[in-house]
Amino acid sequence: MRSLGFVCLGTLNWKSKACTLLLFCAMTALSLSAQTLTPLHNFDSTDGANPFAGLVQATDGNFYGTTNVGGANANNGTVFKITPGGTLTTLYSFCAQSNCTDGALPVAGLIQATNGNLYATIQSGGANNRGTVFKITTSGALTTLYSFCAQNSCTDGALPLAGLVQSGGNFYGTTDSGGANGFGSIFRITPAGVLTTLYSFCGVSGCPDGASPAAGLVLASNGSLYGTTQSGGANKNTNCSVEGCGTVFKITTGGALTVLYNFCSKSGCTDGQTPEAGLIQGTDGNFYGTTMSGGANNNNGTIFKISPTGTFKTLYSLCSLSSCADGQGPVAGLIQATDGNFYGTTESGGTLGAGTIFKITPSGTFTPLYSFCSQSACADGEEPKAALIQATNGNFYGTTFIGGIHGYGVVFELSTGLGPFVETQPTSGKVGTAVKILGTNLTGATSVSFNGTAAVFKVVSSSEITTTVPAGATSGTVKVVTPSGTLSSNVAFKIP
Repeated sequence: MRSLGFVCLGTLNWKSKACTLLLFCAMTALSLSAQTLTPLHNFDSTDGANPFAGLVQATDGNFYGTTNVGGANANNGTVFKITPGGTLTTLYSFCAQSNCTDGALPVAGLIQATNGNLYATIQSGGANNRGTVFKITTSGALTTLYSFCAQNSCTDGALPLAGLVQSGGNFYGTTDSGGANGFGSIFRITPAGVLTTLYSFCGVSGCPDGASPAAGLVLASNGSLYGTTQSGGANKNTNCSVEGCGTVFKITTGGALTVLYNFCSKSGCTDGQTPEAGLIQGTDGNFYGTTMSGGANNNNGTIFKISPTGTFKTLYSLCSLSSCADGQGPVAGLIQATDGNFYGTTESGGTLGAGTIFKITPSGTFTPLYSFCSQSACADGEEPKAALIQATNGNFYGTTFIGGIHGYGVVFELSTGLGPFVETQPTSGKVGTAVKILGTNLTGATSVSFNGTAAVFKVVSSSEITTTVPAGATSGTVKVVTPSGTLSSNVAFKIP
């Protein structure tokens, strides 16, 4: 049976788990006192419900996200803004147009493009009821750029589940189904809405190239795009889709695809299977990701590393601890924080079975950080399905699908003691390249330097500085001196 991932999330009836105090007390050794999780907002359905995606921090310092259901229009989902302090504003409720031509039931998160607008896909609705690509301003003005299934037999793709990535001014993404063979596609779309299908999966019998990508793409430092498919590939297993157990692939911006790894290559699928999440490229140049199932411990998922050429290593198999106190079933990807470690979530497992937040080093040392439903009445949320983000104040932010005071999910903040930093957009460029520097409390900044070379700059707001790469600059850390101290960039700025 072909896996459709989470296409029908908007119609499912989710039940809250009971939080068992006794079990929590028995497992307190796994809790780290330095971790402080604070619920910032509890969704109540009118302002959205069941956020499947995570957040993006925009240049204004606020966070933006989507909810799968809820909102003002027959429970079809929302786009929202939330301040670091927790004030939430619903920017848009989907299905505001007749027949939901503006889209419905968003699963994917947002990205902020270089023009300042937010872009995303939505899995349902649109002119052909097979999903859309849309643009929305930070004030809530939405424009549908493309409705999928505009071509006969949906050869242009259908049901996009993942977010977008921007490269060279255009956006790239995936669809879970449709395409020339019905098993999903990779596409490019211009800011004006001109869509080009770059690749259609399962073009050969048995789908050795993969099938049904549920995750988006990552733009690598070599200019190629990398991603995963949740099924297809060379290896079949009774626990997987009939098309296969999933792949890791590379694709050029021109559409040439190479399969780098086929999951379930090891006996018992100890290397993992069914990757629902995408990849992240670490500072060491390798890619890191998760699989929802497979692994060494009764099919509970893995964390893995893979080189740009396909050298694969399983770093950790979930459910290695008693009662899966370390978590199980990760459906979200990882992020690399300023301490060099990776952080992620599992939608289930943990000391209370409601999901976890964890840390893992690049070499595979795993530490459980937080088990959800640890607060009274699960006010901290349950079932995190999205990746975390690290904000420029050093803290982590994320969402849970259910739980909270009303049971419709929460937005939360997790403090682990990491300090504030600045982020450059872009992270590389020649002398003279325009650069945005994002941060916290930047008002009053007195100096900006690229690896020690001073730059002329302008403070746009407390969260944004604009500058250009100065003559004589070399690759290295960008530093901003403020009245409260010196802030360093989270990654080194590279100058060709």
